[in-house]
Amino acid sequence: MSNRTRLGALAASAAMAAAGLLAIPAQAHAPDATSGSGSAARTTHRGGVAPYTGLTSAQRDKLMAIARDSWKFYADDVDPHTHLPLDNLTYAGGSATPTDRGTYTSSANVGWYLMALVSASDLGIVSKATATHLANQTLREVSSLDRFHGFLFQWYDTSNGHVLLNPGQGDCASTGGTFDNCSFVSNVDNGLYAAGLVEARQAFPGARALADRLSRQMDFSIFYDARAETHCNVNRDIPGNQPTGQMYGGYYKGSPPETDTGGHYYHNGALYSDPRISAYLGMGRHEMPGNVWWRSWRELPPPAPFADCADDPDFSWQGQWPMEGSWQNITDPQSGKTFPVWEGHYRYPGTDLTYIPPFAGGMFEALMVNQVVPETSWGTHSFGLADKRIVQVQKRYATQQLGYPVWGMSPSSTADDTGGYAGYGVAGKAFPYHGAGATTADPNLRLAQCSDCADESVVTPHASFIALDPAPGAAYRNIMKLKQLFPDVYGSRGFYDAVNPTTGAVGHRILVLDQSMIMGSIDNALRDRALQRHFAADHVSAMARLYLGMEHMSL
Repeated sequence: MSNRTRLGALAASAAMAAAGLLAIPAQAHAPDATSGSGSAARTTHRGGVAPYTGLTSAQRDKLMAIARDSWKFYADDVDPHTHLPLDNLTYAGGSATPTDRGTYTSSANVGWYLMALVSASDLGIVSKATATHLANQTLREVSSLDRFHGFLFQWYDTSNGHVLLNPGQGDCASTGGTFDNCSFVSNVDNGLYAAGLVEARQAFPGARALADRLSRQMDFSIFYDARAETHCNVNRDIPGNQPTGQMYGGYYKGSPPETDTGGHYYHNGALYSDPRISAYLGMGRHEMPGNVWWRSWRELPPPAPFADCADDPDFSWQGQWPMEGSWQNITDPQSGKTFPVWEGHYRYPGTDLTYIPPFAGGMFEALMVNQVVPETSWGTHSFGLADKRIVQVQKRYATQQLGYPVWGMSPSSTADDTGGYAGYGVAGKAFPYHGAGATTADPNLRLAQCSDCADESVVTPHASFIALDPAPGAAYRNIMKLKQLFPDVYGSRGFYDAVNPTTGAVGHRILVLDQSMIMGSIDNALRDRALQRHFAADHVSAMARLYLGMEHMSL
C-alpha cells in the first residue's frame, strides 16, 4: 500500500522480505459473524453475491451520516489541477482546515479514490454524472503519467504528476534501470489500481472507454515467477532456493528479476494478505496460471512431504508452531495439474477458534480485498470463512487479552499529530513464543505469522468498517463505541485515522486510502454489497469465483 511502503512492508509479504523471514531473495529470474442489510427482503443472489443483511434501519441511517461526513474530506484532498488524490491530510488538534498535506500519491491511492467515487455515487451522495466527470478527470491525468506496462510507479507528486524517488526526496531524473522507487512498480498497489479501474468501468458507463484503455495496457504476467516448479516448497536448482509459481512483490523497470544479484526482488508468498487482489486479477485476465493460487501459502508450511524436499525453508520461527494441518493434493481446474497444498490453521489459545493468520496480524491484510472481491459469498469454505474468523480473533484478543474497550488493529497513522505511520496488528504478544525452538510440548502460541512485525497499541477505525461485511453487528457496535468513548477521533470529515485505546490520544490525520476503504465498506453495507457486485459483473471476476468456490480450507 502507499503508506505501507514507507514501512518497508508492502502488504505484509514485503515485510517478510525486509525481515529476511519469508522472502528468499530472487537471484536469477528472479458466532458474531453473520452475513451482512441493504435489501433485507432479497432472497436471490445476483452474480453469486449474497444479499447483505444484519443491520437495522436506524443503524443504516447512522452509517449513511458517517459516509456523508467522510465524503467531505475529498474536497480538501484532491488536487484541483491534476485531479490526483493526496496521500494524506493532517488536521492537527482537530483543526477545521488541514495543517499539513501529503502532496504525493500512489497507484493504490488512485485505485481506492476511484472506488470512493463509485461508492459516493452508489450512495447518492453525488450524482452519477458528477462522479463520472470526477473519475474521467483523474483517469485523463493518469493516462499522461509516466508508467511501465500500464502500471504506475511507486510515488508521484500530486502538484505536477512527476515520479518521485520518495516523498520529500525530489523528482526522479528518469525511470528505469535502478533498484529504487524511480523504477519500482508495486504488485499490490497496482492490483488495487486495476481493481479501481474495474469498478469505474462497471459503475460509470461514461468512463468505461478510458478505464478500459488504461486497463488493457497492463500485463500482470510481469509479477509472476514462471520459472520451473517442483513438488517442494522451493526449487533448489535455482540460486537462492526460490518459491517459484508465486508472485513477485513488484518489478523494476529495466532490471528484470534475472538481473538482480542483490536480493531486491522478493515473493508475495502469503496468499492471505492484500496482494491476493493481483492473483485474482492476474488469473481473471489470463495473465497468470492457476499455479499462483496453489503455490502461494495459506500458512507458512512445513517441508513438503517428499524425500527430496530437505532444502525447503524452515518456518518453525513463525507465530504458531507446530501447526495443525495436513498436506492435500488439489487438482487445478484449468490445467488439470495436481499440487500439494498445505491446508493448516492457527488456533486461538485455549479455545476451539481456528483461523488463517495474516502475516503481521493487521486487519487490512485480511479484509481489504473482500471489499471488492465477494469472498464472503464465493468462498464460504475458504477465504470468506477466513474473513469471518479473523474478526473474531481481533475482537477476542483486543477486548479479552489486552483489556481494550474497542478492537480493530491495522497499519495506520500513529496516535498523535507527528504525521507518523506504523504497522499495527494482532500479533499475540501476550502469548508464549520461543522462536525456532518451539516444540509440541512447548509450542509457539502467538496469533500472527510474524510475532514482532506489528505493534498492538493503536486501534484504527478503518479496521471496523472493513469488518462490516463479514461481521455487521459486531463491527457496527465497535464503530459506535469508538465515537462514544473517544469523541476526538471523529470530526466534520468523519473518522481520524488512529486512537490509542489506553490513553485516548488521537492521530488527527486522514489517509485517502483508509478513508476510501470506509466509503467502500459503507457502500457494501447500505447498497447490498455494491462494490462486490460491480466486480462480479466484470469478466475478470470469473477465476476468483471459481477458485474461491472449489477450495475447502482447514478451518
